[in-house]
Amino acid sequence: MAAAGGSRDGAGERALSREEAVRAAREHVGGAAPAPGPDPDPDPDPGPAMEEPPPEQPPAGEEDADAEDAAAAGPEWNIPPNAPACMERHLEGAHYRADGALLLGASGLNGRCWAGSLWVFADPRRAPSEGFCTAGVQTEAGVADLCWVADRGILVASDSGAVELWELDEKETLIVNKFCKYEHDDIVMAVAVLAGSTQVVSGGRDFCVKVWDLPQQTVLHSYRAHSDAVTCVASCPGKDTVFLSCAEDNRTLLWDTRCPKPATRIVCSACNHLPTSVMWHPHKSDIFALGDENGTVALVDTKNPDSALSSTVHARNITGFAFSTHSSPLLASISEDCSVAVLDSDLSEVFRSRSHQDFVKGLSWSPSDNALLTTVGWDHQVLHHTVPIPTAEASGVNCVKE
Repeated sequence: MAAAGGSRDGAGERALSREEAVRAAREHVGGAAPAPGPDPDPDPDPGPAMEEPPPEQPPAGEEDADAEDAAAAGPEWNIPPNAPACMERHLEGAHYRADGALLLGASGLNGRCWAGSLWVFADPRRAPSEGFCTAGVQTEAGVADLCWVADRGILVASDSGAVELWELDEKETLIVNKFCKYEHDDIVMAVAVLAGSTQVVSGGRDFCVKVWDLPQQTVLHSYRAHSDAVTCVASCPGKDTVFLSCAEDNRTLLWDTRCPKPATRIVCSACNHLPTSVMWHPHKSDIFALGDENGTVALVDTKNPDSALSSTVHARNITGFAFSTHSSPLLASISEDCSVAVLDSDLSEVFRSRSHQDFVKGLSWSPSDNALLTTVGWDHQVLHHTVPIPTAEASGVNCVKE
């Protein structure tokens, strides 16, 4: 710890010295008086003093034009109170709020300290520029996963083993910590909000799945049904006791906390490798998307898993899913192969992007434009993709399969 502190002190001294040097240079350029000393060539008769000419005034109307140009350029770069000066390189997640505000989580994974940060952008097009965020805050450890809770809450899975709840203040310029609980014994890999928004579920590298009561800030249930690290959890729309989990023990579990034995294993023959990501279908409570380390995507029916529809979409580990809001939702998937794919209900590809230069780690569909998909990754890019809308959707035909 002493060495680290010394390093910070030294950095402060170097910054101060540079500031002094810059100040001295500015004074020199501006014509500051030289140091006192003997005049090498005194002039007994300096002559009449010359009057300084009045400052040149800009032409009439030019000031107004400059103001109009500045307004057209958009809002000024201005970091909010308590927001970090710099965002970490590795973007871990992105989630839109109903009003279009974009939540980002970032981690610094290649420095001496694995810190992280949370950011909210009212204008998603300006992300990840720190100076244009609405609010931001530094976290003590990296952010493995995050999501919105209602309108102002932010749930975080931390590299420190903590589950954290943060909240935007009323003006939405500050992000305040509500609680930080160290109930996991290793990195918390994933979090999800259950239907009703008062309970959440977390999964960690300690093999545990935990169900939390947010108002009471306590763990309601702690399960150790997996025998390896839990990589993903997903809540079921409309059912506040049902969720999914998958882990590196090659098992996908369907949970219902009302049951004496709450976990049921889902065996899908279409995915023969380690499951890495799960997500419920937004309209069908018996269907979920399953992704594995080999890049296979499957739509699995919990009542008949062997009938799963599957396709090899990526070349490497799938890192996340997101269903669109269309009547027949499109399924977006991201991967460690640095690509983004969008599939229709038959798992046929309708869009592909390879613009990311590193692992793609987060994705979210815009609530204001159902053709806009936003993705983030470890290359520090926030990309906004325009996805072709299916013909039936554009014509207003209901494409939901019964």
